[in-house]
Amino acid sequence: MQLTTVRIEKPADMNIVLGMSHFIRSVEDLHEACATSVPGIKFGLAFCEASGDCLVRHSGNDEELRDLSARNIQAIGAGHVFLVMLRNAFPIHVLRALREVPEVCRIFCATANPIEVIVAETELGRGVVGVIDGQRPRGIEGPEDVEKRHRFLRAVGLKL
Repeated sequence: MQLTTVRIEKPADMNIVLGMSHFIRSVEDLHEACATSVPGIKFGLAFCEASGDCLVRHSGNDEELRDLSARNIQAIGAGHVFLVMLRNAFPIHVLRALREVPEVCRIFCATANPIEVIVAETELGRGVVGVIDGQRPRGIEGPEDVEKRHRFLRAVGLKL
């Protein structure tokens, strides 16, 4: 078995969701889940087909994001893995809908951080072992940090 890491290519402010699904129908169902989750969302998604034609299937309502997700998922190259790239929305806006897609087996991460995907390769193919998402903690938040967190969540509309 060989382990490698694949860095997701994305702008620093872009959010992504990386997961695993089990069927070619996932592409249409993931598209519908994203499109109906939040008004004004822009997204692209791609899925590695694991048998048959073994193609990278892709969809979305933004050509740049659709192409970027397809390039990234092809670089990962692990069967049944999907990547959703988001603009005008946070992962929290789509995660519930994505989890409810019947074919979705797992969500590896949802983040705007730089991300590396740990991929294992054997004679059978490739699979995602895990992800590296973010840096080590620099300390424990103090009262000022709590206030800053509260202000941020309200400024972006995630808390009232």
